Amino acid sequence: MPDAKQKYTAADIQVLEGLEAVRRRPSMYIGSTDERGLHHLVYEIVDNSIDEAMAGFCDRISIVIGTDGSVTVSDNGRGIPVDKHKRTGKSALETVMTYLHAGGKFDSQAYKVSGGLHGVGAAVVNALSSEMWVEVRRNGKTHRQVYERGKAKGPLKTSSNGAKETGTTTWFLPDHEIFDDPTFDFNTLMQRFREMAFLTKGIWIEFSDERVDRSFTYYFEGGIRSFVARLNKDRHTYHEPFYMERNVEGTMVEIALQYNDSFNESTFSFANCIRTIDGGTHLTGFRSALTRALNEYARKAKILKDADSNLSGEDTREGLVAVISVKLAEPQFEGQTKGRLGNAELKGIVESALGEALSSWLEEHPQDARKIIEKGLTAARAREAARKARDLVIKKGFLDDSVLPGKLADCSERNPEVRELHLVEGPSAGGTAKEGRDRRFQAILPLRGKILNVEKARPDKALAHEDIRAVITALGAGFGEDFNAEKLRYHRVIIMTDADVDGAHIRTLLLTFFFRYMPELIDGRHLYIAQPPLFRVQKGKDVRWFFSDKDKDAYLSKLKETRGLMVQRYKGLGEMNPSQLWETTMDPEIRTVLEVTVPDAVEADRVFSDLMGEEVAPRKRFIQAHYDRAKLDV
Repeated sequence: MPDAKQKYTAADIQVLEGLEAVRRRPSMYIGSTDERGLHHLVYEIVDNSIDEAMAGFCDRISIVIGTDGSVTVSDNGRGIPVDKHKRTGKSALETVMTYLHAGGKFDSQAYKVSGGLHGVGAAVVNALSSEMWVEVRRNGKTHRQVYERGKAKGPLKTSSNGAKETGTTTWFLPDHEIFDDPTFDFNTLMQRFREMAFLTKGIWIEFSDERVDRSFTYYFEGGIRSFVARLNKDRHTYHEPFYMERNVEGTMVEIALQYNDSFNESTFSFANCIRTIDGGTHLTGFRSALTRALNEYARKAKILKDADSNLSGEDTREGLVAVISVKLAEPQFEGQTKGRLGNAELKGIVESALGEALSSWLEEHPQDARKIIEKGLTAARAREAARKARDLVIKKGFLDDSVLPGKLADCSERNPEVRELHLVEGPSAGGTAKEGRDRRFQAILPLRGKILNVEKARPDKALAHEDIRAVITALGAGFGEDFNAEKLRYHRVIIMTDADVDGAHIRTLLLTFFFRYMPELIDGRHLYIAQPPLFRVQKGKDVRWFFSDKDKDAYLSKLKETRGLMVQRYKGLGEMNPSQLWETTMDPEIRTVLEVTVPDAVEADRVFSDLMGEEVAPRKRFIQAHYDRAKLDV
């Protein structure tokens, strides 16, 4: 007879009331409870105001980060309805704020276009905030309600103000019980709001941070055309930005593009002002139309001869900067964080709209068209050279994961999920790391020094570089458009360089390579940076490690007796013995590693271009703007 504890009855079924499910499993609704999930709270509320703007009822949005870490979002839209909701018996405002899947975006009556499709945004933010209040201005009255962790603390309070202005103000304080570190990053938010202003012509977005006394106001009359121009700032471009806007069967398609002399593609797609970081059907339609239109024009203009092969999609996108923005009534996003657009009809809509508009533009701008196609032909020749180089190195075994780089010290564990690859600067540090590592799961790949700057080189040149080939081969997942994260031999890649200027340069070169040729490594949360200590301080038998001058000096200032004190400064990993490197930098139990993330791919693209590109002026401006944060190594 089974034990009573093994019985499974109706009493074991939990029913979570109200928004308790959100508090119990927050990651299901905001993706995570780290910095990204925290910022998602702000986006959900601001997206609601943007929806009002897209509907034509709002032209000003204000966001303020308070000194207490709270957020206030205010707009001059219509204001959330406050009349009684038939089904819930509560005001529409309370219904929206305390019920999942309640909102004005499930049919096309209130909002023909909306980013907040799911109707869970405001309620989720409410559930994950320790305190919240919403103030609605409409019909000459002010309506206000206060909430606590998703529940209304009292009834809706109404007062007359006699004013004609309308709108909604939302204030919330993220819950410390949900978020370990509810600290908002000014730059992350600033970049997102600037992006929103680019995508919504005629909207004023004011952003202030009272913690640091900083504020910005964004307004772009040119919309995404201005967006593309900004992305190409300080780059050598071939033509003025191409721009089109078409309304196809109720779907607005807006595209801007411009070519520069770089070797990289920077294409960003949006649906209802939501960044679709994983692309979707609108991006597929864009790429298909671009390739077809350029090939058709090249044939017609006799730039491509009958015997010539068509330009590939990859060829037509070298040096391309493009922004694709679609606005539609019922977007089908994958998940609440809206990473990919799935509407099947969008491929044909975008493909048709862009194909027609771009073909006309090419006919009207023959000199610009020729520059673009010749750029593609040069890319095609380089791609063929890269293919031959790839075939050659495969033949020699360099890119065959059954023939790994000779200098790779692999690990014995076979499960990629627990394996980690340490990219180490130089043979000296490599030797120390090999001796100090845990051979079960830690592999070591020493690099000769500074790898090729891929921002200034085409893929064939990258493949010809010995250390880059070694990294690609060791990871086993290919590179560029052929990269397949499922084939990764290691799920944690750790850049481990010296704590000096050369080490920082090597780290930046590696980050540039991964960002340009293996962005999935970053998106999949596989890339990390080791944090070796700078100082070893010994007093008697007491040994301490410090990672900054500040921490070291703070410790020394507390010592009453400095007799017998030894302070050692480490400039290179090779200066440590194996046990010290393990103890300070490689032991998973006590080490510190920084995860490499790209919260804003648009800004990251610009920074890598400024720092590692051909132009000197933007690099100089970057250094001048950030010199006060630099660490001198003397």
